[in-house]
Amino acid sequence: MTAVTDEDHGKGDGTGKPDGRADGRWDDGLIARRAAAAEAREAEETAPPTPAEDDAEPQVEAYAPADGPLPTRLDALRELVGLSRARLDRDTLAEAGRVLDEAAARQRLSSRHTVIAVAGATGSGKSTLFNALAGAPISDTGLRRPTTSQPIACSWTDGAAGLLDRLAVPGRLRRRPHPGPAAFDEALQGLVLVDLPDHDSAATEHRDQVDRVLALVDAVIWVVDPEKYADAALHERYLRPLAGHAEVTFVVLNQTDRLPGEAADLVLDDLRRLLDEDGIALGEHGEPGATVMSLSALTGDGVPELREMIGRFVSDRTAATRRLSADVDAAAARLRKVYVAEGRPGLGERARDEFTDRLAEAVGAAAAGQAAEREWRRNASRACGTPWLRLWRWYENRGLPGSLDRMGQALTPPEEELTARQRVEQAVRIVADDAADGLPGPWAQAVREAAFTGAQGLPEALDELAVRAGAPGASKRGGGTETGRSTVPQLGGRPPKPPRPKWWPAAVLAQASMTLLQIFGGLWLVGQIIGVLEPGLVTPALIMLAGVVGGPLVEWACAAAIRGPARRYGQDAERRLREAAAGCGRARVLDPVAAELVRYREVRERYVTVTDFSTTGR
Repeated sequence: MTAVTDEDHGKGDGTGKPDGRADGRWDDGLIARRAAAAEAREAEETAPPTPAEDDAEPQVEAYAPADGPLPTRLDALRELVGLSRARLDRDTLAEAGRVLDEAAARQRLSSRHTVIAVAGATGSGKSTLFNALAGAPISDTGLRRPTTSQPIACSWTDGAAGLLDRLAVPGRLRRRPHPGPAAFDEALQGLVLVDLPDHDSAATEHRDQVDRVLALVDAVIWVVDPEKYADAALHERYLRPLAGHAEVTFVVLNQTDRLPGEAADLVLDDLRRLLDEDGIALGEHGEPGATVMSLSALTGDGVPELREMIGRFVSDRTAATRRLSADVDAAAARLRKVYVAEGRPGLGERARDEFTDRLAEAVGAAAAGQAAEREWRRNASRACGTPWLRLWRWYENRGLPGSLDRMGQALTPPEEELTARQRVEQAVRIVADDAADGLPGPWAQAVREAAFTGAQGLPEALDELAVRAGAPGASKRGGGTETGRSTVPQLGGRPPKPPRPKWWPAAVLAQASMTLLQIFGGLWLVGQIIGVLEPGLVTPALIMLAGVVGGPLVEWACAAAIRGPARRYGQDAERRLREAAAGCGRARVLDPVAAELVRYREVRERYVTVTDFSTTGR
């Protein structure tokens, strides 16, 4: 073994220390390394915590209680957004989507911590107040403006790394309070205090950071001074839009040491008045609302009272829930105009009946019923009328365009066809306007689009109904499909010809008998005239007279008997055509409109659920 001399210890890198070690410690292997490790552990235990120490602490607890109203409201808002994506544009739903995303992000983080931001204008003393609450000069203060250029965080307990990552606070700007009463205050355990840049800074990036962090923290302390407490930029840009967040808002009038006598109370009263005008509820007389107080961060006057209020606020551990609930209220308030209708919109029975009446008028249901009644009468006249009268009617009507036999075969004049189409379009427009009346703009537009889209091809379908019903003036304009199948509802199986009553054969037999009597009496008289038969005019004349008078009597009796059935047959034909037109209109127009109204009622119910548990009354 080679002896180690003092000269050998002096060799190395020329530092004059053994083996070049600057600290002069002797290191001959395992024992020395164990001693160094023990010293390192001792130094680590006695050293103050580093900013990155929170990173090793896992995040625990889901912040919202499972049985609270917030999860129900968030679920309803999520369903509301999902049901509305097809009807509302992306910009309208953007704020609601942001609230849902931020709520999901906050729920994944610690419930044991309450993040409170300290915000204020240039020179308001917010950094001084931040240091006073932390009990150490963590944030720089001074006359140079702006003093704070990035958010600085002070966490009283471990486990807040995820929250600070969400706020994008750099690791080098994460601090712990100075050991002392403030650091060991039991009520402040779980507090994460964030000092923000000036909201009125000349640097745009500073204002952007303020806006970004304010949207993520659980609560905010607004620090104002006697000179800028009424600044319009503060009230119009921040306090007024965040009026619904009063329960998680502190407004502190700082620098009261600069005000003589009762001036501080007067300024504080004026500040309360301005906050009331902004719509911010003030937490007075035990009612929930914003906390407003005065203090001097420089002298410490009022700081213990503020620390006590913050301690009670943090100990409650409901700040995150109240903040997200207020965010939901704000998002719901922005969406109110697209979900809340005026009155009770919808399709009532009266609107449906009027739509059916207009379609029946357009399809010619009344004319079809009248034509069916005339057809019944005409068939009755053919069956029960005298042969001579039927022969005369045939001769009179043969080949005439307007005859009853050609009824239903005439082509529709262009002006009548145009009028029918216009009636259908008018009926659709009226029922769409009735259904959309009072609805918010996007849903009213959706109802009208559903009605007009479904009405495409409706005039042709109604015309096919009229053609198949034999309505006068109806023309075949291709209402069916190319294969010949009908695309419209059936007319209830109406037979092609009117049914014959059971008594018609007896009436026909009676009419034939009257005709035979006329012929028999006439032949008898002719035979007597030419001398074939013995003279005797009375009997054949009476027989012939009986036939001549009996035929019209039978026809008249039949006409009286068929009046009721003919009218009922015509009414039944009108009813069937009316119902078929109503079914066609219902399938093409009313059902799509009703579906849109049902969709609106669904989203309206979700919106009511979102606003039912509102804590701000908005």
